[in-house]
Amino acid sequence: MRLTLLGTDSQAGRCPTLYATDRDTYVIQGWTVTDPEALGDLQNVLEGETFVEVPKALLRFAEGDRGKVEH
Repeated sequence: MRLTLLGTDSQAGRCPTLYATDRDTYVIQGWTVTDPEALGDLQNVLEGETFVEVPKALLRFAEGDRGKVEH
């Protein structure tokens, strides 16, 4: 799998960051979800899946040109 940086709200190289993959999916770098109530609300969790939290504003990069990188 190859990643293309779409955009970041990061400061000093820290997360969150959004990437597009060559498999027509996204990889999101964010904060690990550890809150027990939030984890309890998740449904149909498969082995090997994980969850990260990112600001809603980060998803604006998913709407743009996949080849364009913004910082």
